[in-house]
Amino acid sequence: MGEVVQMHFTTVDYVIFALLLVASAGIGLFYAFSGGRQRTTQEFLMADRSMSCLPVSLSLLATFQSAVAILGAPSEVYTFGTQYWFLGCSYFLGLLIPAHVFIPVFYRLRLSSAYEYLELRFNKTVRICGTVTFIFQMVIYMGVVLYAPALALNAVTGFDLWGAVLAMGLVCTVYTALGGLKAVIWTDVFQTVVMFAGQLAVIVVGAGQAGGIGEVWRKAINGSRIAGLDLNPDPLERHTFWTLGVGGVFLMLALYGVNQAQVQRYLSSRTEKEAVMSCYVVFPCQQIVLCLGCLMGLVMFARYGEDSPLDKGYRQGAPYTMVLYFVMDVFRDLPGLPGLFVACLFSGALSTISSAFNSLATVTMEDLIKPYFPNMTEAKATLLSKGLALAYGLVCLAMAYLASIMGSVLQAAFSIFGMVGGPLLGLFCLGMFFPWANSIGAVVGLASGLAMAFWIGIGSFVMRMSAATPVPPLNTTALPLFDNMTTTVMTTLASATTAKPRPTGVEALYSLSYMWYSAHNSATVVVVGLIVSFLTGPMKEKELTPGTVYPVLGTLLFFLPERYREKLCCVTPLSQKVDSYSLSHSLLCSM
Repeated sequence: MGEVVQMHFTTVDYVIFALLLVASAGIGLFYAFSGGRQRTTQEFLMADRSMSCLPVSLSLLATFQSAVAILGAPSEVYTFGTQYWFLGCSYFLGLLIPAHVFIPVFYRLRLSSAYEYLELRFNKTVRICGTVTFIFQMVIYMGVVLYAPALALNAVTGFDLWGAVLAMGLVCTVYTALGGLKAVIWTDVFQTVVMFAGQLAVIVVGAGQAGGIGEVWRKAINGSRIAGLDLNPDPLERHTFWTLGVGGVFLMLALYGVNQAQVQRYLSSRTEKEAVMSCYVVFPCQQIVLCLGCLMGLVMFARYGEDSPLDKGYRQGAPYTMVLYFVMDVFRDLPGLPGLFVACLFSGALSTISSAFNSLATVTMEDLIKPYFPNMTEAKATLLSKGLALAYGLVCLAMAYLASIMGSVLQAAFSIFGMVGGPLLGLFCLGMFFPWANSIGAVVGLASGLAMAFWIGIGSFVMRMSAATPVPPLNTTALPLFDNMTTTVMTTLASATTAKPRPTGVEALYSLSYMWYSAHNSATVVVVGLIVSFLTGPMKEKELTPGTVYPVLGTLLFFLPERYREKLCCVTPLSQKVDSYSLSHSLLCSM
């Protein structure tokens, strides 16, 4: 290959990119001035709980199929091979458990914010701790997820960096602030179609130029990019069946089980059955997305082999630039198709960021404002909710600017999202599955989980930075590139090792595969929370708010006499608890 040169968009490419922005803004304006015109918080924040299964499921898919995932998954497969594909095995339990455990609890309690659950189960202090943790997590992330793909686009095509950032940020802010959750969900549907179209176009054209899928597969086999089933149980190994298929379940639960952006979509469904079905529908969609990413990576390898474009001058924005350079190279003589892929790329960014704006506005209103201003009128609450969405949009642009001047800290900013996801999952699991857990245990457990996450994360990051580590060979413990939103942002935390002795002591902890981070940190919250709860006085079943504990222990311990199960708080089924709670709640509201 010759010298790498910067490529440029044609007029047709810019027109296609502009059409994406116009269509997204148009959907937002349509819902701002149709139907109820977003005049109530229920309509603005919860889409009037009127959404059907299909748009909700596609929105669930789009929310965490960010631009960095679209760019990163093919780069991962190009560099390290298809072992990453086994992540798809985790999708089964990662979506089945939310469908039959988390959704029934959240939906039957008629919540607006996932963190309302924490107050019902524990107390207001735990609710505020969870809310603040989530806000910190999302604010840090959303600016970076907007800036990173714009930087890559600028590096490869010369596309104006801040023009792209401002266009995407402002359009996203407008349609989220005006159209509410309904606009966010329907733009997600549109953007999902664009994402699929862009990726399919790259694979079809790229495979054709490489000589067909058969030739792509042959070159991948010859280049050792087709990985077999690795059953190595070592948790320090970067990617094995166990790290991806089992560790990945906890990553999926952190995303699809308890993250406010996804919970809000479940709760916007017309019925609980529709919410459950949305999880089932998103499962094959996730598998398709994963396969598209892997196929694109193999097509890239068939075109370049070991001769990576990143070795020839594209350093700014790496590794994001890898896929973009490939796309521009493949579509060099096909005007309009580069614009289609960039529209695909920024559809991922728009869907992720708009979900962040809406979910942040919801938790701020429902968890931090409404409880302290109970007499606020509906009109004022709705106007304030729109103002919060607008404010978070401006914060996103400010965070994008900070990302531009952070340098190497940019990677650490990605990592913060992943470090926080595990402890939040542990907090919800502590409350939902362990009826003895009390509020003191919940707060101490969350603090311990966050401390553990940041200790391992920062320690691993510093250990990697202190040694100039070369790119590792295939199938060794190494730094992953990108995945969905959770796994993407944790990639910088994994330690990379080549032919070195097995780490021991604290170094072994720092070398833990990034796929186990969520499981490890959530387990820390549960274990510490239970210990503290037993030391300070465990809760009894009569002290629990009905409907807040999923009776998994009652199911598992069905063989015990009822008097023993009663002592273990394992007697009352979820349906009875929720029915009694709904009755008492309605009685209180009528008084």
